[in-house]
Amino acid sequence: MKQHITLKELARELDLSVSTVSKALNDSSEISSSTKKRVRELAEIHEYFPNSFAQGLKFKKTKTLGVIVPAILSNFFSMVLDGIEEKASLLGYKVIICISKESVHKEKQAIEMLIRSQVDGILISPSKETQATSEIKHLGFPKRFGIPLVMFDRLLDGIEADKISINDTLEAELATLELINSGCTQVSYFSGISNTSVNENRIDGYTKAVTKNGLQQKIIEVDSDNFPLEQLKKMLHEKQLDGILTSDELTTILTARNILNCNYRIPQDVSLIGFTNGKMGETFLPSLSSIDQKANQQGEVAVHTLIDRIEGRLPAKEFEIVLKADIIHRESTFIPI
Repeated sequence: MKQHITLKELARELDLSVSTVSKALNDSSEISSSTKKRVRELAEIHEYFPNSFAQGLKFKKTKTLGVIVPAILSNFFSMVLDGIEEKASLLGYKVIICISKESVHKEKQAIEMLIRSQVDGILISPSKETQATSEIKHLGFPKRFGIPLVMFDRLLDGIEADKISINDTLEAELATLELINSGCTQVSYFSGISNTSVNENRIDGYTKAVTKNGLQQKIIEVDSDNFPLEQLKKMLHEKQLDGILTSDELTTILTARNILNCNYRIPQDVSLIGFTNGKMGETFLPSLSSIDQKANQQGEVAVHTLIDRIEGRLPAKEFEIVLKADIIHRESTFIPI
């Protein structure tokens, strides 16, 4: 384990008293802004954490897991959290949940807080900003303190962590082929989760399927606050669209609603399959076909893996578990021939 700088060493390097450095780190009004800035900058360079926490991390077990998710309103992540909490409770562990709101800064803050809280392990699905910027240094902090990390759903290279996911590329390819085999010849991918690894993998799978079948690739970016309605209307009017694969449940719902509002029928005019098997899609009229990402199971497997890692039951080398997803046909698709 890496040896970390102490408060006394920070003070010596800054030529300040230990008391001054401590107060600066705790944002005391007694310390000037310029001194606080100097102290914090050096503390960040040395990845300083309070010594009382760092010393105990290797030996103490708190039976607590930290979880960091990008969002909590997403049906997928709420189902993952349900699986995490249920399995952790069953195995005698408590859970601290943090939400990054797709921000690198908030994600880094969450990791630092969880380290200070002496969690035994951390589960994380990285933020969009982390993936878009490749700013991943903070994801290496836990291991330096002997805290194992497990990634789920959204995965990043270059980080030593066990990883739990589905094969997004394969599942997107299979779902696109289902649309093609049911008679669709103008299949689009509607992307509502840009700047994520899962979205890029799903685009790859979609592209493979349409290319193999000699069809034109059509990728539409969807903003939930500004749906591309005019583009959808034009494609429908010009008969450039008869099948859609969507990246996530919210995008599926928005797309289906706008198709119906344009007075087109699902699936007679446009067939629709979307990622995430949630209640919104199941209860929509018509009910929406979906790719079941095994959200609850991803959470359970991630917790089991993390606890096995904490308790020394796994080999030293990190590994990846890929769960098999299912395509659930409902009223928004015809059954492939």
